[in-house]
Amino acid sequence: MLEPESIPPLSTRTLLQLAVPSAAFTVLTNGYRVVDQYFIQGVSTASQAAIGSSVFVLIFFFATFELVAAGTGPLVARATGAGDTERRQRVIGTSLAGALVVTVVVMTAGVLGAELIASSLGLSGDAASECARYLRTLSWTILPLVLTPVIDQSFLAMGNARTPMLLHGISLALNIVLTPLLIHGAGLGIVGAALASNGSRACATGLGLVFLFRITGVSPRQVRITPELRSVLRVGAPMALGVAAYAGVYWAMLRTSISPLGPEINAALGIGFSALEGITWPIFHGLSIAVASLVGRYLGAGRRELAFATVRLALPVATIAGSIANLVFWFGGEWLTGLFTQDPAVHFAATQYAVVLAFSQLFVSWESLAEGVLAGAGDTRTVFLYSAPINAMRIPLAWIVAFPLGFGAPGIWWILNLTSFAKALGKGYAVWRGRWATLTLS
Repeated sequence: MLEPESIPPLSTRTLLQLAVPSAAFTVLTNGYRVVDQYFIQGVSTASQAAIGSSVFVLIFFFATFELVAAGTGPLVARATGAGDTERRQRVIGTSLAGALVVTVVVMTAGVLGAELIASSLGLSGDAASECARYLRTLSWTILPLVLTPVIDQSFLAMGNARTPMLLHGISLALNIVLTPLLIHGAGLGIVGAALASNGSRACATGLGLVFLFRITGVSPRQVRITPELRSVLRVGAPMALGVAAYAGVYWAMLRTSISPLGPEINAALGIGFSALEGITWPIFHGLSIAVASLVGRYLGAGRRELAFATVRLALPVATIAGSIANLVFWFGGEWLTGLFTQDPAVHFAATQYAVVLAFSQLFVSWESLAEGVLAGAGDTRTVFLYSAPINAMRIPLAWIVAFPLGFGAPGIWWILNLTSFAKALGKGYAVWRGRWATLTLS
């Protein structure tokens, strides 16, 4: 049998004991973007624009990691809830092997295609050159970045959020030290930011593998491709496609609507998305992770009533978190964005982003909760169907409001709001309908 906490009693305390460290580790994970945005401001506006624009390339890369990681979580949770230690080992072993294959593909594409990717974002001149240098360096050192989501999802699916929190805390602490040393001390500029990110991750990834093998009993010999990989990919593919579509939409928006407005808007988007939403969204996502872990384990144990009760318990928490984020963006946006730029034009544009996005944070919180329920149940297709088409609408709508209608960047930010409202309502309806609780994973 598995550890007693594999099927925990449901209470607010149980939820928060998993949600708080999950939120903390997600904040720490996104802390790399905050650190890069902060220390790169002393290099140049072109470097800051490159960092801001490359965020969405990295999210696209992350989609390939999710192909394996997003399938690992629900399957490990179901195996944990059912007490099936052998299947849990097989899933983790084949997922790690799948991640190694993904590493080779992404590394090759990133190293060879860095310049093409930068130009496809609509960047030119120094901004394009800096972006290519950053992406190439990240790509050839990307192994720790690919393995991390599989390790995280394995721990979280077992109800262990403290270990990922500890690992990401160690990694971010190293990153905070290494980033200014390599960017400014060693004079490497944007290349130093990339090396600091993956260098600090490598330490945490190595420790994570040691802990994961020790806790689950997985041995290095089990890290191989097995038939279990089909189940992992079947569950993970819709989530991966959804993340890829999300990144692809921003990629297209950068080329058609955002980059044509100037590097100041690129930099403002990077600050708003990475430094502001890079703090609030992880809090929402932490609750989502907790709900996904509980829902997956309860369904694996055949306790559907507890899975539904988890949703009812988490909704007020998500509402409070989203409401607080609304207030932070509205009242603190100008001060917070000012920490990441000394350029008045960038600061003005980033403040606009914060004020406009204040109106959607509650809906983003609700959407994240609904996505956690669906993903925890393994109903990743529904997540994709209520995400990708709505996100795709952002591309033409952003261009229309920015140029033919003449609203510029604020118009684009409002399109982000309106589509966030639609996604929250769609995913919320899917949760309310309840079909996710009857899904069988094989």
